[in-house]
Amino acid sequence: MRILLIVFAPVIGGLIVGFERIIRARMQRRIGPPLFQPFYDFLKLADKRKMMVHSSHAFLGLMHFISLWFALAVLLLGGDLILVIFLHLLSTSLLILAGFSTRSVFSHLGANRTAISVLAYEPVLIVIAVSIFMLTGSFTAASVFSYPAPLLFKMPLAFIALLLILPIKMKKSPFDVADAHQEITGGVELEFSGIFYEAVFTAKWLDYIFCYTLVYLFAGSNVTLGIALIGFVFFFTNALDNSTARVNYKQMLRFSLAVSFSLAFVNLIINILL
Repeated sequence: MRILLIVFAPVIGGLIVGFERIIRARMQRRIGPPLFQPFYDFLKLADKRKMMVHSSHAFLGLMHFISLWFALAVLLLGGDLILVIFLHLLSTSLLILAGFSTRSVFSHLGANRTAISVLAYEPVLIVIAVSIFMLTGSFTAASVFSYPAPLLFKMPLAFIALLLILPIKMKKSPFDVADAHQEITGGVELEFSGIFYEAVFTAKWLDYIFCYTLVYLFAGSNVTLGIALIGFVFFFTNALDNSTARVNYKQMLRFSLAVSFSLAFVNLIINILL
């Protein structure tokens, strides 16, 4: 089952994005695109002429996609959470390097903002991983699934912290500063085209699966609770995306470190004391 989920992760991620577009449209009282619109976009982009800024830029884009898929595979196979966080950081770093490797001002701005986004959510993920270690005695995701009780009941503050950083990771308002189309026309994605843009485009679908897998960890072996948590997070992030205005990167970083990191850290202290 996990192998199938890894293999078909891009397809499942594309379906989630398609469903998300429908839900967001309904929230705005619009009909919205069909469920398979992300795949229609994928095929349309495949027909575009391939243009490279330079070979390193294209290579970094492809490696961003491959390394993110590998990080997701390690997570789904129950691997070490610290390793997963490191691999995910490596994947994002490749995209940042690609952004800085061009001469586009917008690409540089996007790379800067993506780096700041990493500073906003990665420390929270590390503290959550340490909290899991204090609770289960292991850093592996497999230990979470074998833990007798859902982590949600033992780490409620950590779940709220994760909930608050997911809009940053998924580039949703009010924290979609990294690829704000109205300001920097997509940021680091701007200089990609053709099949190389496909890689960055599809990596977003993988990121969705990655984020929802992190949410599922809080349910442990309780499948029903896991589905309920994913459904709740799905509607929460999209309602937030539809109802809030974008903040600037300073406000995003300040909020994440002051609120999300504090909540995760307090939960860690509680786990240590208990």
